[in-house]
Parts: sequence; structure tokens; C-alpha cells
Amino acid sequence: MRTLGLVAAVTVSGALSGIVIGVAFRSVSGNRMAPWIIGRAAGVSAYLLLVALVLLGLLLSHPWRSRVSRPSPAVRIRLHVAFAVFTLVFIGLHIVVLATDRFAGVGWWGAFVPMGASYRPVAVTLGIVGLWSGLLAGVTAALAGHLPARAWWPIHKVAAVALVLVWVHGVLGGGDTAALRWLYLLTGGLVVVAALSRYAARTPAEHVAELPG
Repeated sequence: MRTLGLVAAVTVSGALSGIVIGVAFRSVSGNRMAPWIIGRAAGVSAYLLLVALVLLGLLLSHPWRSRVSRPSPAVRIRLHVAFAVFTLVFIGLHIVVLATDRFAGVGWWGAFVPMGASYRPVAVTLGIVGLWSGLLAGVTAALAGHLPARAWWPIHKVAAVALVLVWVHGVLGGGDTAALRWLYLLTGGLVVVAALSRYAARTPAEHVAELPG
């Protein structure tokens, strides 16, 4: 039953992603700046989805999670998977559109090789490293049912590093309007508050596990 639920979450989120992307392409059809608009919009969407993914992950691991009865733990996990799929789809769209746009200054080389882009190479490089870090976290999550928690859980926490890198990537590479700067500031602050709440509320068992010896 759990496997069917996860498959359903992946299928629905993938289908919704396709619908959203189709509508977006139709809305800018014929616009000379369409690739740039779609690429930037996909990047911001991917960032917001990543924020939602990390926030839900913090909730799933929060020592006080049992105090929140709804949605159920099973539904939270399915939502976590769905957000992961959404995030991956929009990251892929962000990369493909900007890599194929000859005016974007990224190209396929710059999309995957550090300092390979002519457009804001430092910002793009941070996004590349953030992408690989996020994929590492995603792969470890996929192995959660096959490996003990002590093997995959510490690596999965790389997701926090991925979010920080993507946040800086967004600020340096696309935070060129007041609205976007406020967006990054507010969402970044929200994640920091949630993370502080999560780790300030560690259970006694977690504290014991960190003691030497």
C-alpha cells in the first residue's frame, strides 16, 4: 500500500508538472524573450519547491511531529515525494531552456561544468554544485527502505547544503529585482527558523547519541 501511494504521488506530481509547463509555454508563445522568461520562471519555481521540500523534511524529522495529527505521516511522506518530483522537473526545465537559449550565456557546458558559463559564472557554478548535492540527497532518500537509517540519513542531510547553495545561486544569479530579493530573504529566513526549531527540540536520545564514547 505504501509503495502504491508513493507511485501515485510521483505520477500525479509529474502529470501536474507537465500541465503547468504546457500552460507556461503557451502563454509566452511567439515572445522573442520566451526562453529567458520560461528559464527564469522555472528556476524560481524550482527554488520555491525546494524550500517546501526542505520544510516538509524538517517537519517529518521534527521531535514534535506527533503533536500534529493532520496530515497523517503517510500523507506527509507522499507529499515529500511529490515535492521532490516537482522540484526535479522544474530544475530540469530551468537547465534545458537556459542551456539551449543562445542568448542566455550558459550553454550545455556551462550548465554542468563549474565556471563554464559566461553569464555570472560564480552564481551558475553554485547552482551546479547545489544540483549535484540535491541529487545526492534524493538518491539516499530513495534507498531509505533498503539501508539502515544510520547509513543514509547523515548523507540525506546534504539537502540543507543544496538549499543554501541554490539560495545563493538565486540571489547572485537572479535576485536583480526588489521583489525577488524579498522573496529570497523571507523564504531563507523561514527555513532558518524551521531548522532552529527542529534542532532546538532534539529528543534526549539524540543528545545521548552525540555524547563522546
